[in-house]
Amino acid sequence: MRFTTLLLLFLISSGLFSQVEKVEPPFWWSGMNNTSLQLMLYGKNIADYDVNVPKDITITGVIKTENPNYVFVTIDTKGLPAGTFDIELAKKGKTVFKHAYELKSRREDSVLRKGFDSSDVMYLIMPDRFANGNPSNDSHKEMQEKANRALEGGRHGGDIQGIIDHLDYIKELGATAIWSTPLLEDDDEKYSYHTYAQSDYYRIDPRFGTNADYQRLGNELHKRDMKLIMDYVTNHWGAEHWMMDDLPTYDWIHQWPGYRNTSYRMTTQYDPNASAADAKLCMDGWFVESMPDLNQSNPLVLNYLTQNAIWWAEFANLDGFRVDTYSYNDKKGIAKWTKAIMEEYPNFNIVGEVWLHNQAQIAYWQKDSQIGALQSYNSNCPSMMDFTLHDALMEVFSEEESRWDKGVIKIYDNMVNDFLYPSINNLLVFAENHDTPRINEIYPDIEDYKLIMTLIATIRGIPQIYYGSEIGMKGKKDFGDGDIRRDFPGGWEGDKNNAFTKEGRTDLQNDYFNFTKKVFNWRKDKSVIHNGKTMQFVPEDNVYVFFRYTESEKIMTIINNNPKSVMLDLSRFDEMLQEVDSGFEVISSQKVGLGKELVVEGKTSMIIEQIE
Repeated sequence: MRFTTLLLLFLISSGLFSQVEKVEPPFWWSGMNNTSLQLMLYGKNIADYDVNVPKDITITGVIKTENPNYVFVTIDTKGLPAGTFDIELAKKGKTVFKHAYELKSRREDSVLRKGFDSSDVMYLIMPDRFANGNPSNDSHKEMQEKANRALEGGRHGGDIQGIIDHLDYIKELGATAIWSTPLLEDDDEKYSYHTYAQSDYYRIDPRFGTNADYQRLGNELHKRDMKLIMDYVTNHWGAEHWMMDDLPTYDWIHQWPGYRNTSYRMTTQYDPNASAADAKLCMDGWFVESMPDLNQSNPLVLNYLTQNAIWWAEFANLDGFRVDTYSYNDKKGIAKWTKAIMEEYPNFNIVGEVWLHNQAQIAYWQKDSQIGALQSYNSNCPSMMDFTLHDALMEVFSEEESRWDKGVIKIYDNMVNDFLYPSINNLLVFAENHDTPRINEIYPDIEDYKLIMTLIATIRGIPQIYYGSEIGMKGKKDFGDGDIRRDFPGGWEGDKNNAFTKEGRTDLQNDYFNFTKKVFNWRKDKSVIHNGKTMQFVPEDNVYVFFRYTESEKIMTIINNNPKSVMLDLSRFDEMLQEVDSGFEVISSQKVGLGKELVVEGKTSMIIEQIE
């Protein structure tokens, strides 16, 4: 017994029981554009050891922080082939632990992947509420919150398999890309279903599936010529993140000390008259108490987030990122993060959430903005979300009387400011998302829905539709977020209404679905819509008319928000129509005359092509 005790003490004192608990990134790839790879090694008192790698690998830097449980090791991967090598921890010249690290082979042409663009239609899914394809993972022994479908703010069981099971439904609808709200692990005790308070950046939440399931989702989408967009959170993570119990550095998160909420006053980020204290509170304050604010001005944090994003892009073969709370990040830090990803994947795309209500202020954040250049700032972010258009769509279709500042003039006025954006066709256009009121709640009449879908299908930019709206799903924001994130009918075994099939949908649901399907499938091969210019005409009688055009093609869109029929004098549009006789109306599938006048029924829209 005494010998066993002495042996145990010897093993502990010699460090043979020392181990690396985590290495992040867990693996990497050979042949990356940026050949510098910073590995984060985590383990008890790991900083007490020297780090060694094979002689053919160059260590370019070792950083040990005030926390002895971390070591950051940077290696140069230039010219290294795919394969495995040992990372050794040594003390006094003796190796006490080895960790096998793998460089994988990159997918052929990975660097040339083409991101989402204006030829796409993006379908936004809240995965916990879409479909339960694998009931066995509804709860998980490692996760605090268990499934409770009866609780509006609880976990309902939707998962990656549920998305995969219904990809053909999404494709039939006309969508070409999926943006899912985050799927990474979120171990909050409650309200974890939205997954914006992530607790492990390298792990899919096991209640959604596995990393391999997410990779499979990407593969299944690509088989269907569809794209996968990851919802990425750079600004904050969750209070339950595993590092929160043992931060690498005190300033890994913004400390006040501890928690202080952001003011949400994003205007302080570019206001030339702003108080420095106000700007700091907006940028460095926590989004909410359960979401510690990450410090992107710390180079270790910034590199950790950059490598993590590239790891997911490479691992899951992503086609883009939607970045949550983009403008709440450290301005210089998020610009560097975005630039690093776009340098790795030059044809990639990233859309930033900048929830502001002024076009100039949103345009400030788009790549190569002349407005940002006034302050020598370039975010490098190619795409922005068009929140001002969303604002207009929340009001326009209930304003049926033609007035100076009411009705469709608000859409016209939004387009007036297109000159502010450096890349107008790279705006994400949407009527709603997972944070806003449901449009079918605001406008319960399907005719208003058709007007909205016609608009976002033909206007400049990248259309985004929110799951369930295509079957008339409603939800009231005033009742809480859970009500605007209802379960998709038919996504759970035993659902009485299965809206995933024609036979299972009600007549009204089919009316919604069929209209959506028609306009977005028509849009797929219309390069004039994807990349053409816009000419709009000042609305009269609450009728908005605009053209998308190239040198060889023209398409005319008419949105009649007037409840009464309107006779259009077509001579107003001679700049575009140029004495043409007829065209083909897409929605009704009928030829229409384009002589002197055109009658447009109340609360209807028209898309006219083949203008001859």
